[in-house]
Amino acid sequence: MTLSRPRQQPGSDRLEPGSDPFEAEALSLLRALYGTAMRLTRNPADAEDLVQETYFRAFRSSGQFERGTNLKAWLFTILHNTHRNQRRDAGRDPIAVDTDVVELAEARPGLGDSPEQQLMRETLDVDLQEALDALSPPFRQAVWLRDVEEFTYAEIAEMLAVPIGTVMSRISRGRRALYQQLTAGARAT
Repeated sequence: MTLSRPRQQPGSDRLEPGSDPFEAEALSLLRALYGTAMRLTRNPADAEDLVQETYFRAFRSSGQFERGTNLKAWLFTILHNTHRNQRRDAGRDPIAVDTDVVELAEARPGLGDSPEQQLMRETLDVDLQEALDALSPPFRQAVWLRDVEEFTYAEIAEMLAVPIGTVMSRISRGRRALYQQLTAGARAT
């Protein structure tokens, strides 16, 4: 069974807001999707673009979503697939780097942080944030999806398009690395 599309107002190209339960439920997951997009991209503008593209694809394909299944997992799968495709496509494009801007940013860290970056830094303990940031992307992504977003191993495996054993291994190794970094930091203080 599929959900119906939002109703259009007569004589208008605009959809009537709030007329679709799919839309309401999907939009209720905006913060969770944005948080994961920030973890993936580490850039507020890129995270916003990723979430926007995720919603665009989800709403365009909403007729394919089966009511009663896990909408959150479906949206996160779209988010991860979109991110993977964007990274693959970006690898094909040449990148222009302004070394003066990079050197200035490295010399003065913290300047130019967006409100989202500041909130994320303040929300997580400083030591935990540093330990998470130090993890390699595959481990950070798996640990985040399991321990913060609380997806099952099977859902994470589907989202990341890897075997469930790989997910379990990444979570285990990621957690171990976090533990080692946090205990090493505690001993140093």
